[in-house]
Amino acid sequence: MQAVVASHPSALQHDTGRNHPERPDRVLAVRRGVEGCGLDIVDIESPEIQRSQLAVVHDASYIEMVEMFCSLSGGALDMDTVVSEESWLAALTAAGGVWALIEELRTRPDASGFAISRPPGHHAFRDRAMGFCLFNNIAVSAALLRSHGERVAILDWDVHHGNGTQSILADDPGVLYVSIHQDPFYPFDGHIRDIDEGAAKGTTVNIPLPAGTAGDVYRRAWGELVIPVVRQFEPDWVLISAGFDAHADDSLGEFQLRSTDFGWLAAAVAEAHPANRVVATLEGGYDLDALEQSTIATLMGLAGIAPISGETGISPPAAGEAVDRAAQAIAHHWQV
Repeated sequence: MQAVVASHPSALQHDTGRNHPERPDRVLAVRRGVEGCGLDIVDIESPEIQRSQLAVVHDASYIEMVEMFCSLSGGALDMDTVVSEESWLAALTAAGGVWALIEELRTRPDASGFAISRPPGHHAFRDRAMGFCLFNNIAVSAALLRSHGERVAILDWDVHHGNGTQSILADDPGVLYVSIHQDPFYPFDGHIRDIDEGAAKGTTVNIPLPAGTAGDVYRRAWGELVIPVVRQFEPDWVLISAGFDAHADDSLGEFQLRSTDFGWLAAAVAEAHPANRVVATLEGGYDLDALEQSTIATLMGLAGIAPISGETGISPPAAGEAVDRAAQAIAHHWQV
């Protein structure tokens, strides 16, 4: 089983400033994980996404503003999102890497894809940056797939809700968006009730869980709710917003997942869907050791060689109760 990995040197040149958690060392940690996973790795260089491709989800005026802002040496787009002159190229290749993997996997029946995308993307809206994100890397590729008539499931396991992704794609019945995230927590969005709102009812599945949630309940939610919904939706592609800030060692979240939990989640996806139609793209994750080990586990899981069981953490009772509440809402639209 091969792992096709897309990256670009510009990801290391995206300068967010001293002491910013979304720092270039994250890329190096993920790269160590890629090199340490023991799989047959095929490296490709992420190309620049075309402006016309960005425009399928982003306003032209916003794209021009980001380009101009970076060309003027950058600065803070909001209180969290900082860019430099080099960030423009990094943003183009972050989005381009996801799409390049999709095109590459069409010719590789025995491979899965992983994009080392930096800056991340799932908080980016049509017309504004947010939460370290400039362009919505995964939404761009989902929209391009939809333009070819293909159905897409986006699974977001970042500790933060992907509010930008949901906002951009929520009204498309051909896109399933599923997020398990800490609640209440930044960006204070991603409600259970969203499943009944918008023009594509049933396709926005939010599973908000409390601080302290560990792998036992997270795996239960994934196995009992997420995977059954994905199977019923029957997507052509599964795209994973692979944020690793749900790890117990991460300072920007309060979940208690272990690196092996990410391997379990990825293996469950690979068991439910053809691996060469699965692409994971880096979102959050700020503890470098956790990033490295979680990358290894994820790549092995997508290759189908990570354990589908194994030891994990124990959640507080409130976490199980939150899964029950989500299940009640999901059951109105899907058999779970």
